[in-house]
Amino acid sequence: MKLTFNSAIGEIQTERRIIAGKIVPWGEIGHTSAGPVMFERGSIQIPDTAKIKLLMQHDESKVLGRAQSFNTTDDGIYGSFKVSNSNRGSEALTLAGEDLVSGLSVGVEVSASRPADGYLLVTAARLMETSLVSIPAFENAQVTRVAASEVAPDEVTPTQQTESEAVMTTAPEEHTPEQEAETVEAARPRVTTTSYNPLNSQTVRHGITSMAKYTQHKVQAALGNQESALWVQASEDPMVVRAAADSIGTTNPAFNPIQYLNEFITFNNFGRPAIDACSRGVLPTQGMSFSIPKLTTAPTVAATDEAAAPSNTGMVSAYLTGTVTKYAGQNTISLELLERSSENPAFYNELTTQMERAYLAATDAAMVAALTAGGTVSTVSSAATSAGIISFISTQAPLVYSGTSYFAQNYLAGTSQWGLLLGAVDSTGRPIYSANQPMNAAGAVNPSGIKGTVLGLDLYVDKNVVATTIDESAFIIAPETVTWYESPTAYFSVNIVSSMSVQMAIYGYGSALVKQALGIRRFDLT
Repeated sequence: MKLTFNSAIGEIQTERRIIAGKIVPWGEIGHTSAGPVMFERGSIQIPDTAKIKLLMQHDESKVLGRAQSFNTTDDGIYGSFKVSNSNRGSEALTLAGEDLVSGLSVGVEVSASRPADGYLLVTAARLMETSLVSIPAFENAQVTRVAASEVAPDEVTPTQQTESEAVMTTAPEEHTPEQEAETVEAARPRVTTTSYNPLNSQTVRHGITSMAKYTQHKVQAALGNQESALWVQASEDPMVVRAAADSIGTTNPAFNPIQYLNEFITFNNFGRPAIDACSRGVLPTQGMSFSIPKLTTAPTVAATDEAAAPSNTGMVSAYLTGTVTKYAGQNTISLELLERSSENPAFYNELTTQMERAYLAATDAAMVAALTAGGTVSTVSSAATSAGIISFISTQAPLVYSGTSYFAQNYLAGTSQWGLLLGAVDSTGRPIYSANQPMNAAGAVNPSGIKGTVLGLDLYVDKNVVATTIDESAFIIAPETVTWYESPTAYFSVNIVSSMSVQMAIYGYGSALVKQALGIRRFDLT
C-alpha cells in the first residue's frame, strides 16, 4: 500500500542547494491518495538516511537529491535534503523558492495499521523516499529552507557523498545501476502521503475495475503477488462476487493455453425472478437463525350498549423464526491454466460470470421451494388453459387481500404457463396477451422477456418453477407476506492446495421467510 502525505516546504537555501522542512506530522489527519490517514507518533522508522532520495512528485525517474539528516520531534519528522547540481535540481529549487511547488511528501512502506474513526491510523511504517510536491495535505508542515549554490567543501565529511557528486549533470534522467537497484526496492508496497486530487497524475490507482479483475487479482494475491494483494486490499468493498461452478481446464477447453476465440457458449443465463417477486431484507450480522414478532390475535372493537362492558379481546403475538442457510460452491483450477491465462481477461470474465449465475440460480431455487412449502393452495382447481389462469387469478387475488390486508401484486409462473399466456387467443383467434395492441387489454406477455403483466398482476417467468402446467406451476404473491433475507455481500476465498491447484470458493447467506401464508396462492391443476 502506498500513501503520499504532503506538507508545505518550510525553508529553501538556494545558495547551498538545500531544501528542508517538516515531512510528516504526528496525530493529524491528512486527506491522502488512499483516503484520510493519520500517523501515530513515532510510527515511521528511517533505517538509513543516506539511502532516502528526494524525488519530484513521487516519480522515481525524477531524482532531485538525497537526504542529509532527519530529526524526529514530538510533532513530526523534519528533514534536510541536498539537491543535485543538475537542470532538474536547479528547476526544483526555483519552483520551491517561488512557492510554486511548495510541499513535502513521504513515501512509506506500511507494516501495521488499523481503521479508526473515519481514517486509517498507521502504527508502523518504514520511510522509502521523500518528494517535492505541489499539493500539500498539511498547512502547518512547512519547508523551512531553500538554498542555491554549492555547499562549502568543509561542510561535507569524507564519508558523505553529496547528490551533486553522485548524479551526472549531463544526463540526470538516466538511471545509474544504484538507482536501478533502489527502483526495485521502491516497487515494494507503499503508502504515499500525497493529498488526493482526481486531477493529480500522482493519485494512486489500482487495476481492479471489474468483478473479473477482482477474481484475477484475488487469485494472484493468493499465489504471492504483492501488488495484486495490495490492489485487492485497496479496492473498496469489492463487488459482491458470488457462487461457484466446477473445474476449469479439460472441462472448459476454451480457456486452455491454446488460443481460441473469446466467444463462450453457456446455458446458465439466469436471474432471480422468484426473489424479485417477493420483498427483500438484510440478514442480521450474527447467528444462524433470527426471529420476527408476528400478530396472532388482534384486539377487537364492537358496538357497545350504554353502561355495558366493552369488547375485551387481548392481543396475542408470537415469533416467526427464519433459518439462515449458506449457499456455496468451489472451483479447483490448475496453476498452469491460471499462469498461462493471467494476461487474458476472457477466462476471469467467464469464470466470475458463471459463478455469479450459479449463485443466483441456487438462491432463486430456494425461494421457489419456500413458496411451494409455505404458500396456500388455491381454493379452486383450474384447467391448464387461458380460462384456467383467469379463474385462478380472479378467485385467489381477492382472497389474498381478505386474508392478509395486503394486495396481490405479482404473478410468478413457470415456462409452461408462460407458453399458455403467449398462445392465449379469444373466440376469434386474436391473441389476448402477446399482440402489439390487444383489443381485450388483458395484459402484455412477450416471448423475448420474462416480465410482463397478466390481469393487472406483474408477471415474472422463472425456469426454476416446475416446467409443466401442474400444481405449483404458478403463484400469486403479495410481496409483503414473504421476504428473502440475504447477507449484504457474498464472500470469495482463494486457497492453494498441495497439488499446486487453486481452489476458489464463493458463498453467501440467505433465508426465505413466509410471514403470512394466505398472501401466497399456489396454482392447483384440475
